[in-house]
Amino acid sequence: MSTPFSSGRQELTLVRQMFTVPNALSVVRLALVPVFLWLLLGPRYDELAIVVLVFAGFSDWLDGKLARWLNQMSKLGEILDPAADRLYILMTLFAFLYRDILPWWVIVVLVSREVLLAGSLLIIRSRGFRLPEVSYIGKGATFVLMYAFPLLLLIQGESAIVELARPVAYALMIWGGVLYVWSGVLYVLQTFRAVQGSRRAARSA
Repeated sequence: MSTPFSSGRQELTLVRQMFTVPNALSVVRLALVPVFLWLLLGPRYDELAIVVLVFAGFSDWLDGKLARWLNQMSKLGEILDPAADRLYILMTLFAFLYRDILPWWVIVVLVSREVLLAGSLLIIRSRGFRLPEVSYIGKGATFVLMYAFPLLLLIQGESAIVELARPVAYALMIWGGVLYVWSGVLYVLQTFRAVQGSRRAARSA
């Protein structure tokens, strides 16, 4: 049974978690999401948007490393880190759709993956199952996409560098997109197996 005192201790714990170095990086990354979207859709300062994306990708790698090195892993970090990743991916896809940088069907496929993932998460939480750990395939897919997105912005211009970067950008987008969708399929399969397992256990009880 919770009391005002236990509630206060929990809030204090969350505040302390917020000010760890890895979580502070995640908070900064989240705070830059609207700035990133404005840069893409407002003045279209693609160069600055690329800088924000590069920072987001680097800090995504760095906060995980720092959490382990400094022994500052936390429940809050487990929420903030993937939330920031998904927001950047979804906002980038929205901007790319608006500016016709990617075909609409590619964006529909990637966004559908997020919808399926959200549905699986709701099922897992409603049944009280333990959340699956973030897979290496999913982290790898996010990492590749965070390289592909800046390159896709870079190739919107015309120069010798653009011609060199174009095949690399498309290759990374295809590779990251396939891994991203596949990691979502694996997550849905894990949810399905967990539900089936609980039903079998209920029948045998």
